[in-house]
Amino acid sequence: MDPEEKVMLADLIWLNAVIATELLQITENTSAILRKEPPPPSCLEDHRRLRGVAIAIAERYHPGSGLKDHLMGHQ
Repeated sequence: MDPEEKVMLADLIWLNAVIATELLQITENTSAILRKEPPPPSCLEDHRRLRGVAIAIAERYHPGSGLKDHLMGHQ
């Protein structure tokens, strides 16, 4: 695999991690709106773990991208 292909794959992996974490946030927000209360604690814990995995993947391919800082600001 040439260097350009490696960079492209790293970018795509990072972008997928961003999309995954944003979808988790949308799911939580939608659940809270529909329930008129926060999502169940078990869901929030599962989402926290999933975010952690996505952040680890993103950081592996784009260290210091700011994704972790962004996610810490989510409500």
